[in-house]
This record gives sequence, C-alpha cells and structure tokens, in this order.
Amino acid sequence: MSSWAAGGAGAPPGPPLEPLRALLCTAPPDVAEVLAKRLVERKLAACVNVLPGVRSVYAWKGEVQVDDECLLVVKTRASLVPDVTAAILELHPYDMPEVVALALEGAEGNPAYLAWLVAETARPS
Repeated sequence: MSSWAAGGAGAPPGPPLEPLRALLCTAPPDVAEVLAKRLVERKLAACVNVLPGVRSVYAWKGEVQVDDECLLVVKTRASLVPDVTAAILELHPYDMPEVVALALEGAEGNPAYLAWLVAETARPS
C-alpha cells in the first residue's frame, strides 16, 4: 500500500487509491450522536455528520409511519462497509435500521481530506 493510501505524506493529487463510501443511516435524535461517536471511536468512520431535523415518512408493518430523526452521513472505506453495517445493527435501537452505502467512485475534492479519511479508518492488522 502506498504511503498516500495509508494517509502518509506526499499524497498525489486526485482520488485516493482505496474506494470510499458514504453511508446513510437514520436514527432517533437521542441516540444519533452516540452512534456516530462509537463508529469513529472504533475507526469504522473518519467522520459522521449528524443532521438533525429529518422527518421520515415510511411504511412499516402495513402502516404509514412519520418519525422525527437525525440523518447520519458516515464517511468510510469501501472495505469497511460490512463492519460499519454490523456495528450499526449492534448499536441501533431499530429492528431494521437504514444502512445505504453510496459509492464515491473517483472521489474528487481536497486530497488532504481524502487522505485523512483513509488514515483515520486504518485499523491495526
């Protein structure tokens, strides 16, 4: 693995060598920040944005439900999606929490930020 993919110095311009993902997950306001912190502490995510004030309208068990929630935007490596999903299933109070991974193929942006994202999700071998 190059030093750039590991978050080292000398990052080339352009996308990181490892594919990245943004996961979406809704959660009740009283647990959203705790869930976000646990994902970062476990190095499953470099950053989790907690967006309050989301109103979700969905069908559940034959009924239309309306809930006030927070939206979590979880930034991680593609290789960690199964581990992030498992952690959310473990920590989340819902029977079936939303976990939707969006590919950031060819992610462009601040090379230093993208390198940081990879470095912060590096897990010991």
